[in-house]
Amino acid sequence: MHKKLFYILTLSLIITSLSAQNASIKGTVLDNYNNKPLEYASIALLSSVNNSVINGAVSNKNGVYLIQNVKNGSYKLKVYFVGYEAFFLDEINIQNNQNIQLDPIKLKLVSQKLEEVVLTNKKANSYNKIDKQQYKASQFETAKGGTAIDVIKNLPSVTVNGQGDISLRGSNGFMVLVNGKPVLTDAATILSQLPANTIQNIELITAPSAKYDPDGKGGILNIVTTKGSLDGFAIAANIMGGLPSTNDYNNLEKPKRFGGDITSNFKKDKFDIALTLGYLRNDNNGYREGNVFTKDFENATITRFLSNGERSFDKYNYSAKTAINYTANTNNTFNFGFYLGRKFQARRADLRYDNSTSNLITDFQLNLRYFNSNVQTKEGKFTLVNFDYTHTFCNKSTLTSSALYEYANLFGNTINLNMDYPAKQTIFQEVNNPYTNPIAGFRIKLDYAIGIGKGKLENGYQYRYDFQDGTFGYTINPEPIHAVNNFIYRGTAKTTNWIHALYSQYAIKFEKLQFVGGLRYENAKREVVLSTDVSPHVLNFNNLFPSTNILYVFNDHWNAKIGYSKRVQRNNNSELNPIPEREHSETLEQGDPDLLPQFVDLAELGLNHSFKKGTLFATMYYQNIKNPIQRVNSVFNDTILNRVYTNAKKARLYGLELGTNFKPKKWLSLYLGANVYNYKINGALNILGETSEVNNSDWVYSLNTNSTLTLGNNWSITANVNYIAAKPTAQGEDSRFLTPNLSAKKIIFGGNGSIGFQWQYIDFGNMNTNQQRITTFGTEFYTTTNYIYETNVLALNFSYNFNKLTSKNKLPTSEFGEKEF
Repeated sequence: MHKKLFYILTLSLIITSLSAQNASIKGTVLDNYNNKPLEYASIALLSSVNNSVINGAVSNKNGVYLIQNVKNGSYKLKVYFVGYEAFFLDEINIQNNQNIQLDPIKLKLVSQKLEEVVLTNKKANSYNKIDKQQYKASQFETAKGGTAIDVIKNLPSVTVNGQGDISLRGSNGFMVLVNGKPVLTDAATILSQLPANTIQNIELITAPSAKYDPDGKGGILNIVTTKGSLDGFAIAANIMGGLPSTNDYNNLEKPKRFGGDITSNFKKDKFDIALTLGYLRNDNNGYREGNVFTKDFENATITRFLSNGERSFDKYNYSAKTAINYTANTNNTFNFGFYLGRKFQARRADLRYDNSTSNLITDFQLNLRYFNSNVQTKEGKFTLVNFDYTHTFCNKSTLTSSALYEYANLFGNTINLNMDYPAKQTIFQEVNNPYTNPIAGFRIKLDYAIGIGKGKLENGYQYRYDFQDGTFGYTINPEPIHAVNNFIYRGTAKTTNWIHALYSQYAIKFEKLQFVGGLRYENAKREVVLSTDVSPHVLNFNNLFPSTNILYVFNDHWNAKIGYSKRVQRNNNSELNPIPEREHSETLEQGDPDLLPQFVDLAELGLNHSFKKGTLFATMYYQNIKNPIQRVNSVFNDTILNRVYTNAKKARLYGLELGTNFKPKKWLSLYLGANVYNYKINGALNILGETSEVNNSDWVYSLNTNSTLTLGNNWSITANVNYIAAKPTAQGEDSRFLTPNLSAKKIIFGGNGSIGFQWQYIDFGNMNTNQQRITTFGTEFYTTTNYIYETNVLALNFSYNFNKLTSKNKLPTSEFGEKEF
């Protein structure tokens, strides 16, 4: 594989040396009134035949512009700048690849005020394209100082429940891109490390084309960070601090909430360098109430264990990311990225248990009260290096090669203490589940795109490899009096994945019709080697992933689209690990090395409308899911449930999403999003060798609203509400979940800075904000747990821009390691 990577890089360097050098056009843009140079003026080189844009440039601080790589021919020049009249220059002729120096161009001021021009050209907060929905992150002011999760949970088809699980159109699995770059990680983990302040747009790609990885049964979420194209140096800084808690739930520690991030960018001539440093401490206090019973039909007993107490999180992460972009000329671009990060999470569950075992024949009852302290820690240290090279040929076709390597050191422990109550002085039993689970992986890609007719043909190859070496320990003190095989709780699990992929797709655009169609082929192999098994668990499969998207434009205000995409949700290593882990006193959790990946057919039909004051869309969608993954419960013994990952036969989902973003008044912006769907799952569940049938379906809906009120003196107030209705699961139901938020912001320092106040998870009376009940049941058990999270969280944040951020670089982000965190 090192040889393959060497060949690709060698090919890139050869292409660079063979690049053709064409003519250039150079000139200066001045103010007609005072003859001073105009910086940031836009210069467009147009075809003299059809006025199409051929090339372009932006003037520097001296008013100088340079348009490179101009072929022989006849052209026009258009020069324009905000607040000035556009200037046109005809009959520019290039012969024998000779460079041209033009006379200074002087622009005249127009009569309109600058503020009026800026208002006229203000971008909409959302819009729909053939394959995506795009939303401006800045409209969700309540997310400021937080992470990408705080932004995306406002989108119409995205929900985030009390457990932190993220769903897109009802599916928990979807792929994350950062600036179009694949990030094969668990969505919640990677999104929790992206500062909300650095996000420009959020794109939902719900029927992805063949050029994208087919991972993620719900589609793709693309995070677009702040970017631009101007020379200079810029810094943006953000600071967040949480105020004291309004309710500590009698937790052991007070939560700490503070953080900051700073992004610097330097762009000069051929170099574009970006660096981001960030730190976030975001603890959460909370409470848990549980009620469980198990039945032993053989001994005619029923065991109940009620629990209540603290459930809190200590969480922090910090990272450093840098990206260097070098544009050798208009034909060759190089990009290098480096990423270092660390993430820590400690979940504390200190619970009082009231256990009772009753004999259903004799009515004899045995009662036991004790205290259980359970602390689960997870840590990850991430290192990543990536390199990209793009060459543009004379016929405007492009060849892009890229390579990425990542190593992540993952480790943690679960400490489970059973103690006397209420003194909490004597430890009856201590159980430890330490683990190390490092992962290494790399990816190489080669993509070629060329214009054919009125469209574009894209072809590519990708190879992915990752290896995870897990070691899982287990100690118990004192050992149980009765004989127990503790070896089943410890061992090693080594998982390897190999994936080869080829794709081809063609896109074409007519006056009223756009079409994108393609096909992707994958050859994949997965191998799980366990210390407890003699033979490895191997899975090989070859699959085709077709995709089609069509957009038809009726007029300037109405268009319709239809799309289809085949997707796959691959199993992560946690789902494949069969070594039981003692999650807490009443729960074990284990995976299955023979789990099958989920294959999904996505289809959608949508109608989009734009009007003077906003946009409106409605989309019907359908998902057909083969081998849906379920985490189900079974009885391990009378006081312990076993959570197991398994496949069901099939599931289907159909629904409707609606969204509108409009501005009824100059001082009021409104965003409304709704999603309603019907989910049905059925088939046999294999739970540790025993078969159980499942057949469950119901309607689910969610509502997201966001409104911004612009006041005088640079003040604004933003309020939003996220609501998820009760959702059916394979063995029960997740209850509804409500999170209202409010923020106030003041623009300061002439628009370069802002100070804000946030009131998160607003709760009055019986609103039951930020709490969710999870219920499951079977013939031998019933369990319901109410998770109550902190409400009325108050925070202050401050932002300042030292000049405008301008980087177009794609800062690297963990691809493999955070998925397993």
